[in-house]
Amino acid sequence: MTRHMTGTREEWLAARLELLEAEKELTRRSDELARRRQELPWVRIDKEYRFETDEGSVSLAGLFGGRSQLLVYHFMFGPDYTAGCPSCSAIADGFNGFAVHLANHDVMLWAMSRAPLTKLQAYKRRMGWTFPWASSFGSDFNLDFNVRVTEEQQREGGAEYNYRREHALARESGGEGPVAEIAAMAGTDAATLIRERPGMSAFAFEDGVVYHAYSAYARGLDGLWGMYQWLDRAPKGRNETGVWWRRHDEYDKR
Repeated sequence: MTRHMTGTREEWLAARLELLEAEKELTRRSDELARRRQELPWVRIDKEYRFETDEGSVSLAGLFGGRSQLLVYHFMFGPDYTAGCPSCSAIADGFNGFAVHLANHDVMLWAMSRAPLTKLQAYKRRMGWTFPWASSFGSDFNLDFNVRVTEEQQREGGAEYNYRREHALARESGGEGPVAEIAAMAGTDAATLIRERPGMSAFAFEDGVVYHAYSAYARGLDGLWGMYQWLDRAPKGRNETGVWWRRHDEYDKR
């Protein structure tokens, strides 16, 4: 016998209609927030960045591929990782399906990581992904857009992430905890893992000029993590105990 509250169909419908009003209000609020994102002032980018791609070295403007809008997912895959972050990998599993739709709606989607291109290409083949992925190795791009922490910042503090200044970052002790677990899955240690950070950034291209329009980090990426949108509608919700997810080719190995 379930411990969850049960009721009649009529009771369920009454409760569902009450919830529907709250859901509609959330949708209206989400639409309002989307408009406010689009109203943010754009910041001109004059710094020259170069990225390594399957088609060779390109500038930030070159990533637009003839479109006027660019979305970059800052994928945690540092130069010392042996595999991409499993959390970022779960998010990126959804990119193949909608990247083509975005590209045909004046928006280019790219993943971006600091690992050398050869590592990204090998991992991309393993995952069966086709979306474009660029390496920012040797560039200040990740640092400038607050998805990289230097070793000095890690020791002394001063890094900015999610619009907050951080104190010196405590290292995981004893190789335990979720950060250490995820680090092991990426083939590195906790301190090295968290020198990379997840995020997304939006850019516009007009009259030959690139502008930064928006960036989000941490829980601001929840809406991009497709599996959680489904879990939030499942009977038991996220129902999490620790790091339960794996890369999509690893579940049968558990």
